[in-house]
Amino acid sequence: MNTDSRLERANDNAAAFWLAQARAHGWRSRVLPGLTAVRCARTPDDAHRIVLTRPYTEPEAVERELADLLADWSTVHFTLEDPYGGLDLTRFGAARMPLMPVMVRDPGPVEGATAALPAVSQAHGGGVLTVDEAVDGDSFALVERAIVEGFPLPARRPWVRGDALPERLLGEPGWRAWLGRDDGAVAGTCLTYDDGRATGVYWVATLPDRRGRGVAGAVLRTALVHTHPDRPATLVATSLGEPLYRKLGFVERARTCWWSRTPAQG
Repeated sequence: MNTDSRLERANDNAAAFWLAQARAHGWRSRVLPGLTAVRCARTPDDAHRIVLTRPYTEPEAVERELADLLADWSTVHFTLEDPYGGLDLTRFGAARMPLMPVMVRDPGPVEGATAALPAVSQAHGGGVLTVDEAVDGDSFALVERAIVEGFPLPARRPWVRGDALPERLLGEPGWRAWLGRDDGAVAGTCLTYDDGRATGVYWVATLPDRRGRGVAGAVLRTALVHTHPDRPATLVATSLGEPLYRKLGFVERARTCWWSRTPAQG
């Protein structure tokens, strides 16, 4: 498998992850060659999500296509993921965010992981970490709240059950959620989405009062070993999360450029 195909697997997984949310929420979406867009529509100010999935040779053509889409959807706030870095969206009032690595972990054993669920390990500094899959509405609500408060998702505060992640997402094929507890208290979480070609890892979050205890590592190890370990795993890393991901075998394949336009900018 070459580097480009790894990157495209990551792009396709991200697009599918957002399309699954569109189905669960009843949002509009549009899939074009090399571009997938989701019209997040809880409020007029919600950020529409756009993912570029394939290389392009004419940035101006992509920008024209984007202009038509934004006008059609009356978009105020959007976030666009461009892993190829060739666009300039300043004319749309968007700001370029710091580059982030697209990382891929090839199939293979996960060091320190256990096949048992719930997975049990020792927290840094003492105590017991347990990680299990959220398979019902109540546990999925705990996952949702941990993401809203720990990632965090400011636009979803204060947390309202089912607002960010409706329970029907559990019925989406490939969608799974993982919940970590520290001495029984909710401590962290992540989501995984398997599209048949790769498993994407999303919204790895630890609650502020539980950071530094190894929660994210325990949650991620459990998710990796229980979610198609025979397929590549993909993610986009923040600067805080990148050292952990490298330790777990993720390798940078590209630097993605995200553009964001907020209501104030637009």
